[in-house]
Amino acid sequence: MARRRGGSAYADGAASRLARLNARHPWNHNEHFHSWVLANLPDPCRSALDVGCGRGELAAALAPHVARVVGNDVDVAMREQAARRCAGLPEVEITGDDWTAGDETFDLVTMVAVLHHLDLVPALRAVRRRLAPGGRFLAVGLAPPVSPRDHAWELASVVTNPLIGWVKHPWPSRADGVTVAPVPVHDPTLPFDELARVLRTVMPGAVLRHRLGFRHTVTWTRPA
Repeated sequence: MARRRGGSAYADGAASRLARLNARHPWNHNEHFHSWVLANLPDPCRSALDVGCGRGELAAALAPHVARVVGNDVDVAMREQAARRCAGLPEVEITGDDWTAGDETFDLVTMVAVLHHLDLVPALRAVRRRLAPGGRFLAVGLAPPVSPRDHAWELASVVTNPLIGWVKHPWPSRADGVTVAPVPVHDPTLPFDELARVLRTVMPGAVLRHRLGFRHTVTWTRPA
């Protein structure tokens, strides 16, 4: 029993040390995947729809590469911040319209930490409809760990998280006094394997992969 208590104390101490290191070298897990999006743009990519654009970081990152970028978000505070972030970028439009209902098609539809906020099957069908032939869907998502493989990736993310933070943000963080509206959050409930099953039905050929940083990615190209 004493050994069990000692092991628990050691684990608690290790978790506390990791938490302190994460706090000193924070990094944005969602923005980390913007480079993945940019590396997987379809060719050509003349127009893009970023669903759940948040503060507009990805929309701004897409602007140099895409002639028309529509950032869409249902949250008013997010749209206001996105509009400020993208001010001066004529390629970018920020809107709160129902993105599932429009007739315009896009070469690219993106979602970063958004899909688990939505009704999955209708959302995927809407993406499929809004993509032009040959257009691509790129999503970064979250899922609760359920299977042994899920837990292995979760553990790998826990271990590498402070290392990535140190590389991306080597100097200890300090408050800069800037206040921004918090991004709406929602805990994911759909497991990775269940998402894979739905994708096989709605988006045959979609590629779903675990990633470090407690994330997974979805890539699907609409057949031309």
